[in-house]
Amino acid sequence: MLGRHDNHGLSSGNLQYFAIAVGGAAGAILRFWVSGGVHVWLGRAFPWGTLVVNVIGSLLIGVLGVLLVERLDVSDELRFGVLVGLLGSFTTFSTFSIETLTLLEQGHIVRAVLNAGLSVIVCILAAWLGVALGRQL
Repeated sequence: MLGRHDNHGLSSGNLQYFAIAVGGAAGAILRFWVSGGVHVWLGRAFPWGTLVVNVIGSLLIGVLGVLLVERLDVSDELRFGVLVGLLGSFTTFSTFSIETLTLLEQGHIVRAVLNAGLSVIVCILAAWLGVALGRQL
């Protein structure tokens, strides 16, 4: 990949990949902590940990998306590291999908529908709120 080089001989494209990787590792660890903490607090009868992570992640991607793309003059590396890496690995829609499927397979239809409905509606509302908050800053 062609790009500008810094003093270390790394192209900007390589730095973006590095930023995404570092952000991704941090987001995955953060997701593990938050989701695990919520499950300790509320139990595992319903996938509350994943729901909470998705709501928080949706809110943060709204706020930080506005700030890092529209408001602040930041490097591509920071923007990609936070939005793609950190928040991309923090939010857990793949986990949401498998947990909802498991609820369905276990015959917990109401819980599965509740999880899907709350996840979609509340996360979209959280993203909207995040965008609105980001635009106020």
